[in-house]
Amino acid sequence: MAGRSAAFVVMAVVCGAMVSGVLASGAALAENVPLPTPAPQAKGDAAAAPAASGLTAPASGDVTPAAGESKGFFPFSLPALPFGHNKAPSGQETAFDTKQRALLDRVSLYLSNFQTMVGNFVQVGPDGDRTEGTFYIQKPGKVRFEYNPPSPIDVIADGSSVVVRDRNLATQQLWPLSQTPLRYLLADHIDLLRDTNVVSVAADDKFITVVIEEKQVMVGTTRLMIMFDAKTATLKQWTVTDPQGLDTTVAVYNLDSTQKPDPNLFVINYQRNPGSFSNQ
Repeated sequence: MAGRSAAFVVMAVVCGAMVSGVLASGAALAENVPLPTPAPQAKGDAAAAPAASGLTAPASGDVTPAAGESKGFFPFSLPALPFGHNKAPSGQETAFDTKQRALLDRVSLYLSNFQTMVGNFVQVGPDGDRTEGTFYIQKPGKVRFEYNPPSPIDVIADGSSVVVRDRNLATQQLWPLSQTPLRYLLADHIDLLRDTNVVSVAADDKFITVVIEEKQVMVGTTRLMIMFDAKTATLKQWTVTDPQGLDTTVAVYNLDSTQKPDPNLFVINYQRNPGSFSNQ
């Protein structure tokens, strides 16, 4: 993230010039989305999803800010050290009961079935600040997060790389897509039980919650908690916890999987960053 001086390069997924957009006061809120504090649960623990704590995302796109809003970087964690691959450990398929495996199959099917998606997002960074914007997905591997002014940040993945771009400074930082949690959302097909290290899956009457961990010997553990609507399995939000324990949460709403984004939204100008990948 544009130097770890800002505590966390957001997405977080995913990520820089400071994202300081303060959300405008909005109309009546249509839906409440929880802002949980993620904590790993033992495999097979079918406890209810964490309780809501106040992040709200209205269908209209207006958001009423809460006290103590903060800055965030981007919607997925791109730490100074890579969020690398972690395959599911041997025997994981037997670590969960039939109901839990059915939940994982359900959300895996949802993630695999949509090819495009357009929507709005609200992001809460490690210090509690909020920003908002619009995102576009085109599978496989392409996404764009546009932060609303005054934030100058765009986050773009073109299928192989992810770039965090500052529109005002005309600078950008570049990472391999394979080293970010974005790959889970952008894969053509994913089986969470076989392709990731799922440490917890739980459901209540509102949400299905899946927690994935990735461990690096020299880096530590990064945790990704994804929450889906219990009735429709629609994506609702995710929280990335970096090895230092810093959380970035992104809630998504107004989702439309029928729109076809302009391919130009996903173009990265590599001439700005010739040479190897860098997060400095």
